[in-house]
Amino acid sequence: MAKPKTFFTCNECGAESPQWFGKCPACGTYNSLEEQISIQSSVDVPSRGGVSSWQSAQGNGKSHAKPAKARASLTFDQITDRQIARWESGYGELDRVLGGGIVPGSMVLIGGDPGIGKSTLLLQVSNQLAQKYRILYVTGEESGQQVKLRASRLGVSKPASEVNEEKITVVDPTLPIEVVDSTLPIDPDSIGANLYVLPETDLEEILREIDSLKPNVAVIDSIQTVFFPALTSAPGSVAQVRECTAALMKVAKHEDVTMLIVGHVTKEGAIAGPKVLEHLVDTVLYFEGDRFASHRLLRTVKNRFGATHEIGIFEMVAEGLREVSNPSELFLGNRDDPAPGTAIVVACEGTRPIVVELQALVSPTSYPSPRRAGTGVDYNRLVQILAVLEKRVGIPMSKLDSYVASAGGLNVEEPAVDLGIAIAIVASFRDRIVDPGTVLIGEVGLGGQVRSVSQMELRLKEAAKLGFKRAIVPKGTKFPDLNIEILQVSKVIDAIIAAIPHQELTADDLEPDEEEQP
Repeated sequence: MAKPKTFFTCNECGAESPQWFGKCPACGTYNSLEEQISIQSSVDVPSRGGVSSWQSAQGNGKSHAKPAKARASLTFDQITDRQIARWESGYGELDRVLGGGIVPGSMVLIGGDPGIGKSTLLLQVSNQLAQKYRILYVTGEESGQQVKLRASRLGVSKPASEVNEEKITVVDPTLPIEVVDSTLPIDPDSIGANLYVLPETDLEEILREIDSLKPNVAVIDSIQTVFFPALTSAPGSVAQVRECTAALMKVAKHEDVTMLIVGHVTKEGAIAGPKVLEHLVDTVLYFEGDRFASHRLLRTVKNRFGATHEIGIFEMVAEGLREVSNPSELFLGNRDDPAPGTAIVVACEGTRPIVVELQALVSPTSYPSPRRAGTGVDYNRLVQILAVLEKRVGIPMSKLDSYVASAGGLNVEEPAVDLGIAIAIVASFRDRIVDPGTVLIGEVGLGGQVRSVSQMELRLKEAAKLGFKRAIVPKGTKFPDLNIEILQVSKVIDAIIAAIPHQELTADDLEPDEEEQP
């Protein structure tokens, strides 16, 4: 007779405990243990040559001299080389964050806030891939009619040639090593013929459909709605998410089916479910964005087939998500009408340089403690830079309210933007305008030094491409000829003198402004 066993699982880290605790013993999260029930079979499972068979072969502990011989393990020389041809998704920004394209048989997890555009992105990508491969779109949150209505609104029935007329790399799924470059012929009558929609949440039915249809790519929207009938827990629980993900991963690796999975997030912004969910998949992507802004950022957190911390930038329009080819123009203000307290920096997200405008506002405080606020910048680094300016430069920041923001709401938290933050604050304090043709790159130390940062040549190339004439950078680094004036500084005070020259008042500045005539 099967015996039920009760245990408790942490919904944050997946750790199991025989009894309930208010605080998880593994990760320290409070009120995260949930009761789970498992059924232990009373039938003994025969061993397939496990520990007992090994002990019997040893002759009750007596060792025999035998030559070393591998049974199933292989050396690197014995493993056959297989060149993996990546598939183009139809969106260059997605291919960038994936490391160059979709790897066949990989498992990609995409998380993000509700309404950020996860389902929209995967539906558009499925439409592009359906022109070359067989796609199964499994939806557990919508009916087939709702998916079709959303597809009609997004215009996914349009051929890819209308969106991107560039040459497409066609990869034959049966020949994963050979890559053929040709222009893909598109039959307007067959658009969407390879895109199959399955409104289902039962894992067994989904696996049967995958086994019958044999798709090249399967989209699961979302993993928290899929359930395994053999488990008694509710869909979205730790046990359900873990078991369903493990089953889908086994199919992906054995059948060479690419899995694109949507994951819900918690109120803290982390992907809902056990942490093992992120460990099982090959790639973890986060879809970020401000609900008041139109742009969306697709950020790589984990990638077994490429670099991490890469970003892809999209813009939400009426027809869905659209790629942003030049993100620097999106986060760059009006350079023809500069204002006091602005500075231009070059931030790097992975291997992508982005030119961003930083804005600062400094005003006398009316409170005992001055107010500090930062939007798109690291608050701790902002407070540190304010302390350096007061101690090393002599600006009374303890009597001033300070506000710093990045144009467009992009998060630029790397140390390379420290110098731009410092110059923007000083320019606002002096009510001066920084030369709009100057970019600032460098990390500010506690002693007032300007330290070097990584990928300097990549940042300068991006600035020169956008027409900037001068760059203030840390001293001690050699640069090739990039058609941009390089001004090297070693102290923050030197950068302030170079970026904000002394401006003398003239007679015209002392005259009052003339009132406009009606």
